[in-house]
Order: sequence, then C-alpha cells, then structure tokens
Amino acid sequence: MLLPGSTIGIIGGGQLGQMMALDAKENGMQVVILDPTPACPAGQVADHQIVADYDDFSAIEELAHRSDVLTYEFENVDLAALEKVADQVAIPQGTELLRITKDRLREKRFLRVAKVQTAPFMEVESEADLEKALASIGYPAVLKTAQGGYDGHGQAVLKSAADLSAAQAVLAAGSCILEGWVDFDLECSVMVARNTDGEVVTFPVAENIHHNEILHKTIVPARISPQLQDRARQMAVQIAEQLDLKGILGVEMFVKRDGDIYINELAPRPHNSGHYSIEACDFSQFAMHNRAILNWPLPEVTLLKPAIMVNVLGQHVKPVQALISQKSNWHFHDYGKAESRENRKMGHVTILTDDLETTLAEIADTKVWQAEEQ
Repeated sequence: MLLPGSTIGIIGGGQLGQMMALDAKENGMQVVILDPTPACPAGQVADHQIVADYDDFSAIEELAHRSDVLTYEFENVDLAALEKVADQVAIPQGTELLRITKDRLREKRFLRVAKVQTAPFMEVESEADLEKALASIGYPAVLKTAQGGYDGHGQAVLKSAADLSAAQAVLAAGSCILEGWVDFDLECSVMVARNTDGEVVTFPVAENIHHNEILHKTIVPARISPQLQDRARQMAVQIAEQLDLKGILGVEMFVKRDGDIYINELAPRPHNSGHYSIEACDFSQFAMHNRAILNWPLPEVTLLKPAIMVNVLGQHVKPVQALISQKSNWHFHDYGKAESRENRKMGHVTILTDDLETTLAEIADTKVWQAEEQ
C-alpha cells in the first residue's frame, strides 16, 4: 500500500488525467503527467509534466524513474514501452488489460471467455471478408476498426448494401470487426473497481444517451428495474474477476426491451459516464481508481442523490457559461482545454436532483443542447 507522499505517474494529460490528478492531490500524492501538449488539462493541476510523445521510450523511462506507480487515462499506450519499465516501477494494471482493450477483436474474444453475452462478430480484413461476414451476420451491422477510433470515429453503420461505400474508409484503416446490430432499449454502463488484494466494488448503473456517437448525458440511477441493475453489476464484477483487474474499468452495455444485457465495450480507466460520481457519490470513480492502484481498501459506493451529467462540447461552451448565473445548483466543470471546437469535449455539468424527469425537462428548456435532444 502506497501512502501519501508517493508519486503517481499518469500517461495522458486530458480531462480524465486531470480529475485523477485532482483526487490524488487531495490525498497528499505527488503527480507527474506525460503528455505532448504543454499545459494540457492534467498538466495544469499536476506537480510536474513531461512534455513528450506517448511512444517516446526515454520519456516513459523518466516517468517511471520519477513515479512510485504508473497508470494511464486512455487505451492507446505503447505496450512495449510499458513492458520495458515494468521492473522499474509498479504498474498494477499491467499490460494484459491494455492488450485486450486496445483491440476490439481481442476484447470481444475475451468477453466470450468471460461468459457474458455480446453481439455476434467476425474479423474483417478485406472487402471479401466483409461480404462473407455480412452474409453470416446480416444487416444491420456495424463495421469498426479493430484499433483506435472513438466517439464514432473509425466505424460505419451498415443498414443495407447501399451503405457499403461508407465501409471503404474504415477498411482502409486496417484490421476491422463487423458486429451485428443489437436492437437495444437503452445503453448503460457500470464502473467497477478492484484492488490488488482482490476487493471489488461497483458504482450504480448509469443510463447513457448518445448523439452522433458521442455521449450526451448520463442518468443515474438508470431507469431499469432493480433486478436488471443487479444483473448488470454482477456482469461487471464477473468481467473484472476474469481480467484480474487492478484499477477501475468501465463496462458499456446494451439493455434490450426483453431484459437481455449485451456487453458492448470495455474502458480500462475512468469513463465519461462516471463523471457524475464526483458530486453524486461518497467516493468518485477517480478516487476509487486511485485507491485501487495504491492498494488502499475499497469501500462500498453510496449514491448520495440521483443525478444527471451532461457533456459540454465546443459548441456548448458559451451558452453553458451564460447559465452559470442562472443555475446556482448546477455543478459546472471546465477542463481548461486551450482550443475549443465543435464536438470536442470541453467540460460537463452535473445536476443532483430529487426528480429525474423534471430535471431532464429543465435541461431541455435551456435549449443549449437542442440538437442533441432531438
């Protein structure tokens, strides 16, 4: 167990790293960030920042030398570089978790081993493979790059043969996976944390609403039955145990109208849909991740109050700032990114509430997120 005064090294300097660093500082830790952008969001609140590319081995080595424990805020970490410094610094999450979650094919194959339900899928390397996969899986389906891609980038929804032209750009990026379409009622996620002593805890089930493949808002607790919530949390624990997880993991799910739950994707780090936990829970997802990698004991998480989290993208920044003087009970978060652009995540708002439906209507009435609400 690492105590206050220890140093956490974080690969990646975005908003997730920023919120991890803020929690670490509350607990008396030193924080060093590795990110190529000077004064990145996490660098603004850390003790030190190493300005270098993520695959710069000498920079990774310096980070390892200056840290007692290493973690990361995104999946696209150089595995080879991490493995080279594994004898120099504690890396509780290891590299196998990253190896699995960096590649959608490996991830889906792992989920089969973990005995949880997923959409049907097939590997696709060429147009001929795609034709064969579509003949097996059928339309509609989603073609995704096996690696990379986020917020809808690197994928194409294929509803019929007329959409095949959209698949060309995805195929050109390299290895792909074709997934069958799950006709879901709603999307949910569960954050699950586990420390090196094997203690496991889950957060409440969150209901997620996307717009243009980008998370728009998260509603907690999810508007599903208690029985379904229990099953979703049990599946998250099952996956965490199979992975021998250390740290926090986001488990994204599709919930069908008949109650079936399909696991969609895994995120080996804090997740956008867990931001609500900063205000709505007695321990945030960032606190729980840090406790897990430091091997502190993990408490059961209590939802203090229902909540709605809404993402603030580039096009929302100015209208959201205008709401600060009007919404005294809203929690406004700005990540401090230097450049604001359309559909870039610039911050979020969390609203604690006694009535989810009334608060959803209040959000819609602002008309800030009008495009996303339609």
